[in-house]
Amino acid sequence: MLIDIHNHIDFYKDEEIKAIVERARKNKVGIILINGVKPKNNRRILELTKKYKEVKASWGLYPIDALSMQDKDIDNEISFLKINKDNIIAVGEVGLDYKEDEKEHEKQKEILRKIIKTAIELDKPLIIHSRKAEKDTIELLKKMKAKKVIMHCFNGNLKLVEKIIENKWYLTIPTNVVFAEHFQKVISQCPIEQLFCETDSPYLHPRKERNNEPANIIESYKKIAEIKNLPVEEVEKKIEENYKQLF
Repeated sequence: MLIDIHNHIDFYKDEEIKAIVERARKNKVGIILINGVKPKNNRRILELTKKYKEVKASWGLYPIDALSMQDKDIDNEISFLKINKDNIIAVGEVGLDYKEDEKEHEKQKEILRKIIKTAIELDKPLIIHSRKAEKDTIELLKKMKAKKVIMHCFNGNLKLVEKIIENKWYLTIPTNVVFAEHFQKVISQCPIEQLFCETDSPYLHPRKERNNEPANIIESYKKIAEIKNLPVEEVEKKIEENYKQLF
């Protein structure tokens, strides 16, 4: 069974999602973990879990989008997570994004602390976004003693990758690893016991095309197999073990 640990196929139309899931099935994809980014996405993803057995839900608030929400609205969304905790297997996509104005960084941290606290209380893995904020994100997670952490599409330097490994967290390998040297280096550095694969659909297409999808997740597995000098079937087995260990 192949696992796509991070994607946004809820961005597609209903008829497109049906075809996407069917193609994923044909390509041995057994788990499609859709990551929420806004309240409306979190609700749509829960509905999709009822329609497709492969689809799992991760509740999320994208850090930049969360900045535009009132505190009470964030609290209401966290309440939604708690109410639906039995049907939500992870908390993500959440994190820090320093692409925005510097004056918003502390507000992002405040929101993230609240979310991490909730994830720890519910014993849910965190799927973390950390664009241009890699060091601060790692420090905040460590300070809050987060244990179940997946660093999504981590672009920090290899010294920071080592910190992630030391903390026993996980790193994802996106499908653009086919040509992205950074993620090839991450594969070399990280034990396979701390790796997952993701498409980040509809982004990060392995052939630089538009509209990536879970059926392409095999490209991440193949690159791990190549670099680790393992059969693809062995990589498949190891990552499935990682999933069972964490979830």
